[in-house]
Amino acid sequence: MKVAIIEDEKSIIDAVNIAFEFRWPGVKLVAAMTGRDGIALVKNESPDVTILDINLPDMSGFDVLKEIRKFSAVPLIILTVRSDDEDMLRGLEAGADDYIVKPFNYLTLLARVRAVLRRAEKTPIPNDQYTVISPRVRIDFVNQRVKVDNRLVRLTPVEYRLLVLLVKNKDIVVSHQRIMEEIWGKLFNGDTENIRIYVRRLRKKLQDSPPKFILSKHRSGYMFVS
Repeated sequence: MKVAIIEDEKSIIDAVNIAFEFRWPGVKLVAAMTGRDGIALVKNESPDVTILDINLPDMSGFDVLKEIRKFSAVPLIILTVRSDDEDMLRGLEAGADDYIVKPFNYLTLLARVRAVLRRAEKTPIPNDQYTVISPRVRIDFVNQRVKVDNRLVRLTPVEYRLLVLLVKNKDIVVSHQRIMEEIWGKLFNGDTENIRIYVRRLRKKLQDSPPKFILSKHRSGYMFVS
């Protein structure tokens, strides 16, 4: 397995590398210390997961993330010293799958890497390879590809899993609690902000504005209308 890290502090890169060597043998760590080099690294190395620092010397990590999302749906974890909700939500809206606030425990980082990989791998695959979901939306469940109006749409693993969950239960309201448990593997604590962010991103990519496919049910959850 290959992990990419985009981080301008060599001490952190070295520490992450040691953590993988001791706790996860067989992982190859590739690194870049600037945003532009990081974009090229992800494009050329095709890592299984990417770890991205927000504060880079040449460009914002948020901009790096946006560029990566133009060509890759690789699971991505943000490292940030900023603990305020606005920056965390900004990272999730830009396409991150998770975030960790510095300073952090390296065992926690490895656990988060395992978690985003599990979420990417656990995407359910129905029996049919190619399914027409609606007149405009088609899903190739085997290759995990989505087309809208016959145009390929690039979804992150979390976005894809959310879409599949809603599609599998089309015309039925999927509760916030079920979404949180099945997509993030976490107990629902009443906070729906992360779910709203991903639904908003999914609607944008499906060109579902005003919403006709993914409908909100007040205080209940979401429903995909076929």
